[in-house]
Amino acid sequence: MSIEVIFALFIFAFVASITPGPNNIMLMASGTNFGFRKTFPHILGINIGFSTLVFGVGIGLMEVFNAIPFTQIILKFLCGGYLIYLSYRIAVSSSGIEKDGKQKSKPLSFLQALLFQWVNPKGWSMSLTAISIYSPTNSLSGIILVTAAFSLANLPCQCLWALLGQQFRRLMTNSRLKIFNYSMAGLLLLTLVQIIIVS
Repeated sequence: MSIEVIFALFIFAFVASITPGPNNIMLMASGTNFGFRKTFPHILGINIGFSTLVFGVGIGLMEVFNAIPFTQIILKFLCGGYLIYLSYRIAVSSSGIEKDGKQKSKPLSFLQALLFQWVNPKGWSMSLTAISIYSPTNSLSGIILVTAAFSLANLPCQCLWALLGQQFRRLMTNSRLKIFNYSMAGLLLLTLVQIIIVS
C-alpha cells in the first residue's frame, strides 16, 4: 500500500470517527452526565470493540452473514432493540445522587460499549466500506493496517466528544440536563432510520 493510499485511509478513518453517530452521541451524553473520567471505560470499549469488528469483517465475517441470510435479520433486530434500550438509558440518566448516597444511574461499561459495536449500524457500514476500499484483496497486512488506522483515529475523536459533553455539564441545571438527555435519546433513535433504509 502506497503512502498516498495510507494517508487517504487515515483521513477516511478520522472523518468517519469524528462525525456524529450512535457512539459519539452516547459519549457526549455520558460526558455530560458523568464526566470524562467515568466515561473513559466506555471510550476504550468502543475503540477495542470497533477494532475487532473491522478485523472480523476483513477476515471474512460478512461472508458468513451472506451465506446464512437469516443471521442478518437477527442482527438488525438486535441492533434496533439495543439502540432503543440505550436511548431509554440516556433519557433517564442523571448525574445526581439519591438520598442514600447511591448514584442514580451509571455510565456504559467497557464490556457494554465493546459489545455494542457488533450491533452498531454505522460501525458495520464503516467497516465494510473501509475494508472494500483499502484492503480489497483481504490481505492480512492490509486488514491490520485498516484496523490500526481506525484504532488510532477513533481514540482522540471519542475523547473529544466526551470532553465536549463534560463542558456542557457546566452549563446544565437539572431541568436543562433532562432536556439534553431527551434530545440525545431522540438523536440516537433517529439512527434507527439507517437500519430501516438498509433493510
